[in-house]
Amino acid sequence: MATALECREALTTFSENLGKATGNARTAAQLDRSLSCWLTDLDLTFTGRLRGGHIQDLTQAPGKPAEKAQIRLTLAGDDLVALVDGSLNFAKAWGSGRVKLEASILDLLKLRSLL
Repeated sequence: MATALECREALTTFSENLGKATGNARTAAQLDRSLSCWLTDLDLTFTGRLRGGHIQDLTQAPGKPAEKAQIRLTLAGDDLVALVDGSLNFAKAWGSGRVKLEASILDLLKLRSLL
């Protein structure tokens, strides 16, 4: 099982990757939205702000997020680490229910180039 530190490092790596995005992915990475990532197996939530191609102000707290972020991700810590390192395909994980992504329809359309 991935630790909280490994999950934070995965989110940091993901943020760095967003900053390097090009084309349509760069456009999606430039969204300015609140973001939460609830790790079900750790019962831990990371929150931050997707802004300027990076995740900013990343914090962690126990339990489910208190507020609804504009972009909400729910998954296990191992799956987060696997998604970021490329060993887990997002579409397959989402289709099988391992990963849950909630956002407005417009945001989902913009985010699809990142996924």
